[in-house]
Amino acid sequence: MRARRILVLGGAGTGKTSFSGKLARRLDAPHICLDEIWRPNWSADDVPAFRDQIKEAHSGEAWVSDGNFALATFDLRLPQADLVLWLERPKWRQRVAVVRRLFVPDHHHTWRKLPDVLGFIARFDRVNRPRIMAALAEHGPNVPVRRLRSRAEEAALISELVD
Repeated sequence: MRARRILVLGGAGTGKTSFSGKLARRLDAPHICLDEIWRPNWSADDVPAFRDQIKEAHSGEAWVSDGNFALATFDLRLPQADLVLWLERPKWRQRVAVVRRLFVPDHHHTWRKLPDVLGFIARFDRVNRPRIMAALAEHGPNVPVRRLRSRAEEAALISELVD
């Protein structure tokens, strides 16, 4: 399989950014982290500026893009994508990961927002997953989706894409 434009999706704490960075380095492609583009102080009024930055960031021949932002960005990202990778992790692992992130220097997540992130994890399968699946069907019906449930599956996929 030769994918050049890859979207990495999943709930909070599934390891999207870490995996995407590793994959991008191995593919020698730019890594685009949507959480780094979206500013914590932005509101719905800032979505047009966010979309402009998303368009620019995804204008290249190859990229690995991590982050959901389905309703705001899928119409821009999915039509260009060759592959969607969906990271799946048990809820307890996701919760541990988001708490660990709080101890990473210069990370944008804060203790104050921890209850919101834990709530997002709890509601993800009921609220966000159906929205993401609908947006995938609408904007990328022919883009293959692969679910990765473990670090071993991630490593195998990287080998498959690089070799």
